[in-house]
Amino acid sequence: MPGSTADLTVADQTRPGHAAPVPLGILAGGGDLPGQVAAAAVAAGRRVFLVGLAGHADPDVLAPWPHTVLRIGAAGAILAALHAEGCRDLVLIGRVRRPNLLALRPDAGGARILARLGRAAVAGDDGLLAAVIRVLGEEGFRVVGAQEVLTAALAPAGLLTIAAPDAAARADIARGIAVARALGAADVGQGCVVQQGLVLAVEAIEGTDAMLARAAGLVRPGPGGVLVKLVKPGQDRRADLPTIGPATVRAAAAAGLRGIAFEAGGTLLAERDIIGGVADAAGVFLLGLDPTSFAIKGETA
Repeated sequence: MPGSTADLTVADQTRPGHAAPVPLGILAGGGDLPGQVAAAAVAAGRRVFLVGLAGHADPDVLAPWPHTVLRIGAAGAILAALHAEGCRDLVLIGRVRRPNLLALRPDAGGARILARLGRAAVAGDDGLLAAVIRVLGEEGFRVVGAQEVLTAALAPAGLLTIAAPDAAARADIARGIAVARALGAADVGQGCVVQQGLVLAVEAIEGTDAMLARAAGLVRPGPGGVLVKLVKPGQDRRADLPTIGPATVRAAAAAGLRGIAFEAGGTLLAERDIIGGVADAAGVFLLGLDPTSFAIKGETA
C-alpha cells in the first residue's frame, strides 16, 4: 500500500514522526558482514533478528544479537521464525556455499518453496537468488540490500592504498573487466585473475578464496597479476554483491597478485576500517572503478 512502512527505506523508518520500525530480519551466512549489518541497524534505532544458516554462519558473529540457527533445508522453519519475530524486511548477507539438492532434506515448507523455485533451483547463482527474492516477496517479506543498511561498507571510486596499478596492471584490469563481464552474463561468477594479459583463473562455484588458491599455482615469472571483481550484468543488487575483505587481500598477496580492482558503488568492503592498512602492509593495491569507463579509457575515473 503506498505510504505504508513497507514502502519506506530503512533510513525513513527511523525518522521522528514515523511509526516504530519493524524488526529487520537478517539471513546470515559466513563472515563478519552479518554482524556489521546488525550493528548498523541497531545504531540506527532498529531491532534485529538473525537467522544463522547452519554450517555457514559464524556463531561468534551471531552471539551478540537475537538469533536462531537453522539449516538451509528448513526453509519453512526459517520463514516461521522470521514471521514470529515480526520481521518484514530482510537482508541476505554472508558467504553461503551452494547446497547439494540431493542432501538438502527440506522440511515441508522447504519442499513447497523448492517447488515454487522450479528450474531456478538448478540455475546459476544470480538466477537462483532472483527466484528466492521473488518467493520471499510472495511470503510477505521485502528484501533490502545490505548496502541500504551498511552504507559505509559500499566501495568508493578511486585508489584506497599507497600502492597503485602501473600501465601493465591497468592492462590486466581491462582484460579482467572483459572476462568478468562475460562470466557474469553467463551467470557463472563475479571475478577472475589476470596476469600479463593471461587469464589464470575464473570464479565459479568454488568462490573467490578457492579461486585465488588455485591461481597461486599458475602464477608466471614477472610482474604479478590482479584480481577483478564486478557485479554481474543485470544482477539484482539486493543480494550477493561482490565482497572484498582483509582475508581476500591476504589471499591475493599469498597468490602473488599485485592488486585487486572492484566495482565502485557495487562492492561491499568488509572491515572497511582496516582493509586499507592490511593491503598497504601486503603491498597490494585496492582500486574502485567504473568498469565501463575503465574499459574504454584504460584508466580510473
